[in-house]
Amino acid sequence: MGGLSSVPADGTPVRVAVISGRSDAWTRDKAVPVGVVYLRRTGPSQVVALHSVCPHAGCFIDYQTDRKAFFCPCHDSTFAVDGSINDPRSPSPRSMDTLAVEVRGESVWLRFQNFRSGIPAKVALT
Repeated sequence: MGGLSSVPADGTPVRVAVISGRSDAWTRDKAVPVGVVYLRRTGPSQVVALHSVCPHAGCFIDYQTDRKAFFCPCHDSTFAVDGSINDPRSPSPRSMDTLAVEVRGESVWLRFQNFRSGIPAKVALT
């Protein structure tokens, strides 16, 4: 990602791969994809990160520009542009999961983690 300037100022979410180092007893990788988030500006230097995994059953959520909403194709969960549930019939037990974000100059940093699906509480997986 190109930094803060790559996140549209009008609040339109942009899909971003999360890259991180990973190591185990045998290998060390400096940069591997570990997930996907949507970044959305809420002010000149304010960014919100929404996890791309649906809190209902763990499917991947897509942003539909024409509907200006997020959609999960597995069970028709829909979410507003801010990640909140926008249809009372949605099977998702909670809004899209947010992640901690920090803007440092032009760089956008986030604490990436995954959460349990299928429950109303936002519980981080360890």
